[in-house]
Amino acid sequence: MTIKLRDKILPEKGVEELLGYAVPTKTTVELRGRISRSLVEEISRIKKEPDWMRRLRLRSLELFEKLPMPNWLRGIEELDLEELTHYVKPEAGIAERWEDVPEEIRKYYERLGIPELEQRFLSGLSAQFESETVYSSVKKKLSEMGVIMLPMEEAVKRYPDLVKKYFLRVFPASDHKFAALHAALWSGGVFVYVPPGVRVEEPLEAFFLIGRAMEGQFEHTLIVADEGSFIHFIEGCAAPMYKGYSFHDGMVELYAHKGATIKFTTLQNWSKNVINFNNKRGIAEEGARIDWIEGSIGSRITYVYPSTILRGRGASTRSMVVSVVKGPYLKDTGSKVIHVAPDTRSRIINKSISVDGGINIYRGLVKVLRGARNAHAHVECDSLILDSKSMAFTYPHNQVDEPTATVTHEATTGRLGEEQLFYMMSRGLSEDEAKSLIVLGFLDEIMAELPFEFANVLNRVIQLEFKKLGGLG
Repeated sequence: MTIKLRDKILPEKGVEELLGYAVPTKTTVELRGRISRSLVEEISRIKKEPDWMRRLRLRSLELFEKLPMPNWLRGIEELDLEELTHYVKPEAGIAERWEDVPEEIRKYYERLGIPELEQRFLSGLSAQFESETVYSSVKKKLSEMGVIMLPMEEAVKRYPDLVKKYFLRVFPASDHKFAALHAALWSGGVFVYVPPGVRVEEPLEAFFLIGRAMEGQFEHTLIVADEGSFIHFIEGCAAPMYKGYSFHDGMVELYAHKGATIKFTTLQNWSKNVINFNNKRGIAEEGARIDWIEGSIGSRITYVYPSTILRGRGASTRSMVVSVVKGPYLKDTGSKVIHVAPDTRSRIINKSISVDGGINIYRGLVKVLRGARNAHAHVECDSLILDSKSMAFTYPHNQVDEPTATVTHEATTGRLGEEQLFYMMSRGLSEDEAKSLIVLGFLDEIMAELPFEFANVLNRVIQLEFKKLGGLG
């Protein structure tokens, strides 16, 4: 699948080159150092939160202090949480027009073509820089339909009963140490509520930028689709180049009520300075559907496992994850599904590409509880290794307690061979072009699931990522 990209959306540069080196921006608050009760309470005070949210943060802090480091982590030895700035408030309010966003911040988004995408394709957009939302806009017709899209902090204050019903109920802080850390320090993110029967045909998007080194970003996105509704939400991530590293520990919670559909797409292209954790989970009630599409291209280290709990009869989910590692970096990705109710369906597709010493790990879980009669689950893991320095590992985990369930798993690992490359080059393609076509063909199934404009962007990003691979090892 080859799609030519319009230059207006993404120029002929890689994302790191496109954004350049981090530019100093003005801030009004910076909180750093030891993660303590006083730090958490100060974040809550600055945000003028209700007492229930402050207490929730403090309970999460207690969990963070008690929970052990996850035993599946590797490669994060340099991560020193006490060296990080945990909250950075830019000298900027929440703008509804791009011209009202400070120029030094706005330029990042303009270089990525975000305002153009919003104008041509989106029904709503939220942009976060550092720890706070700096731009939020929703088309009038959505508001008239009763759709709510707000920065998370605003939703906590304006719709407390609605937010309280779901916040940290889909992904509890007790799940692991970094989930608890997120819950204690969260800042920014988006809240979306879709009323019963409403279909949001044009996607909504949130775009997150980390603009400096030694910073933690902890945005929280919560999407609730009421009965019979539909929404497609897109999450974008990027960062400029800087010395040192930064840490991303975000969270996404999805709740699909009876007969609702949520489609959640992530295009993650952090710079190689970012250590990325992304906690993602959804709950699907009777007849509901949750689809995850995860495009993980950038970052130094990534841990992400989109997960769905199929709680209602006839609920379904599909999780499609593509992970690209170029260079001495690590991607630990996968998907998790828990079948709770009868007649539930799940499909997991994981595609990984490793080159120049990159390491890809698939870590997945399919769990079928007793009573989930006639549940069906299928897992496909495909790995493409482009040289002798790179590696790919697959760790599937299936737990089936229901005898009527059907669970299947298939996995393939292939290496780009000299013969295949020679054949394509003999037909007039350069080595870079040949490698790009092989990679894009490998990802064809996932590309076909993306909205056209975003398939263009991912297509071009991958081509640029593989532009200067050199010879095979």
